[in-house]
Amino acid sequence: MEPILLYGFPSGSSMGLVAALEWLGKPYRLCRVDMLGDMREPSYARLNPRHETPVFITDKGELLTETMAIAAWLEARDSDRRISFAPLSREADRMHQLMAFVNTGFTGAFSPLWAALEMEDPDPAVQTALRDFGRRAVIERHDKLEGMIGQGPFLVGERPSLADAVLVGVARWLDFHKVADRGRWPKLSALRERLEGDPAVIHATKLENGEASSGTGALLGHMPLDEVIERFGG
Repeated sequence: MEPILLYGFPSGSSMGLVAALEWLGKPYRLCRVDMLGDMREPSYARLNPRHETPVFITDKGELLTETMAIAAWLEARDSDRRISFAPLSREADRMHQLMAFVNTGFTGAFSPLWAALEMEDPDPAVQTALRDFGRRAVIERHDKLEGMIGQGPFLVGERPSLADAVLVGVARWLDFHKVADRGRWPKLSALRERLEGDPAVIHATKLENGEASSGTGALLGHMPLDEVIERFGG
């Protein structure tokens, strides 16, 4: 069977994994998950008891969660090195370093901003404190990433890799939360512009928005969430 990626909307970090599957060019299927509705339902816990996306169903029908684990699965099967680099190479080490930074401190810096936005019983004083702390953390992490970006057009070399996929779904949160003008970080802003203009990222963004997109043809279609739960939810 083809692997299936469950990706979240709106503005899910998993959008970048859809782009990675397009770059990889091997057949895959998708399942679109409403993070404000479907993901919170008790039945979703059969796929991920933490009620989070992404969730990945492997070609053997096994469940895999967490972005880094899914990226590692894709890397191990990237025989043509379309989204990764030769094992033990300097480029592979660099890709893993950047992926780890983006998936931990960079992504985590946004947590206070999401907490303020999604608070079930809004407390203005707490929300203000969370937003102030979150903005400072996001700016600091952006400063660090700006310093890590090299001279190439993408995070590692001349083409997008898994590092770019992990970044692209999260970097747009800067704009969503209105933290700062992206132009404050010229190298990161230029990288984002290149990625946002990439056909695979355009394809992934359209799908996230509920629009039709055929992409390269590797996408074999979407599966309804209830069917995925029934077939693979144990």
